[in-house]
Amino acid sequence: MDTIGDFLTRIRNAGTARHEKVDVPSSNLRVGIAKILQEKGYIKAFRVAKDGKQGLMRVYLKYTTDGKPFINKLSRMSTPGRRTYVKASHIPKIRSGYGMAILSTNKGIVSGDQAAEMNVGGEILLKIW
Repeated sequence: MDTIGDFLTRIRNAGTARHEKVDVPSSNLRVGIAKILQEKGYIKAFRVAKDGKQGLMRVYLKYTTDGKPFINKLSRMSTPGRRTYVKASHIPKIRSGYGMAILSTNKGIVSGDQAAEMNVGGEILLKIW
């Protein structure tokens, strides 16, 4: 099962339905992605609640002043059936720098800009704009 794809689909669907928040099962990878989305201003906030099992993460979505979702497009790049890896010199610019890529590297989950600064490559998890 593609847990990252499920996470992105829940966020995409909640934004389309104009929900204030969305609940997803928590994992370290999802928390890492949510931290980057919050740092870059794509979501308001997120919280992780421990429930004795996997845990639950609540993501608070962000909207523009006219009510449109702040996330225009959110798509998975690397899938379980087709992994996509890039070198530090080949990290893609999404929408000419308007968007961003999120990578899984040996330094952790980082944005494409951070990976380029650290000169590390890795698996491209998703792109967002």
